Amino acid sequence: MTRRGIYLLPSLFTLMGLFSGFYAVIAAVQGRYELAAWAILAAAIFDMMDGRVARLLNAETAFGAELDSLCDMVSFGLAPAVLVYLWALAPLQKFGWLAAFLITACAALRLARFNVQLASQDKRYFQGLPTPATALLIATAVLFHEQGAYEPIAWLWFAVSIALAWLMVSGVR
Repeated sequence: MTRRGIYLLPSLFTLMGLFSGFYAVIAAVQGRYELAAWAILAAAIFDMMDGRVARLLNAETAFGAELDSLCDMVSFGLAPAVLVYLWALAPLQKFGWLAAFLITACAALRLARFNVQLASQDKRYFQGLPTPATALLIATAVLFHEQGAYEPIAWLWFAVSIALAWLMVSGVR
């Protein structure tokens, strides 16, 4: 019975990260960009904790790894894309949602590649920009920017979004 509890604890941290990512989407849609950014930061903290707790308790499972990737897709693929679209890219209309979609699509590709190459990959290096790093860059930029009275520059964020999407799927170590 205690083994079931040990496996449940890392999954609870993973689900708290998913909740944070989901809440980030809701907050962004409501125009509460700073709150959405904080929710993405919370998701990153839960993402760090779930893996550490699983390793600490020797409770790493294939189920936990798959659950983590699915939750990461929401928290670090969809949530930052929705946030950057509504916060900065919406004035570009179709170009804006294309850039935001590329963040989401490349996050999915990056997570799928990570899962497939998990056994054969050099553990000292990541291949491509990790999805949490992309999400954290967007979230911290929103937090930094929301403290000032300046509007985000849509075309600059278009370029940043394309660059982040490319870096996620690139072979850069």
